[in-house]
Amino acid sequence: MRRCVFLDRDGVINFKPEPNEYIRTWAEFRIIPSIADWIRLFNALDLLVIVVTNQRGVALGQIAAEDLARIHKEMKEELLRLGARIDDIFCCVHEEGTCNCRKPRPAMVMEAARKWEIDLTQSLLIGDSPRDEELALVCGMHFIAVDEGTIRGGFPARHATLMQSEEPHGHREIEP
Repeated sequence: MRRCVFLDRDGVINFKPEPNEYIRTWAEFRIIPSIADWIRLFNALDLLVIVVTNQRGVALGQIAAEDLARIHKEMKEELLRLGARIDDIFCCVHEEGTCNCRKPRPAMVMEAARKWEIDLTQSLLIGDSPRDEELALVCGMHFIAVDEGTIRGGFPARHATLMQSEEPHGHREIEP
């Protein structure tokens, strides 16, 4: 089983569009500068990097599915030029309440887990919304909240307990 970092798209990989707006062309897509460094780190650690994104603009007729696919192709190619590999992209293009893949429902993550043999308990979702956090919880993954390239707050409690130890490895204070 493999470990994976799941990334939301808007607000994590690229700057978000204005509320109720959609990115319709590659020219409107602006990569957050620090994301390539993050992805290179995940690649170096041999973690899968998979994007899971809701793109309702297709259902609303704001963007054609072909244009969305072109944006994702360009995104992967640009990040690869920067040395950052995205292994796969899973995208929900449906209207709210019409499918099982729209976050926070787990179908995109479950499909990725089957395809790539991912251990979700050893995986992480990085996102910027309550939907992303709920998805991580439903799937049993760790979650880190970000805001356009910056981690919000500290590590969630689940991460803190993984990083704590009662004593440094092999070291004890000796009483005089």
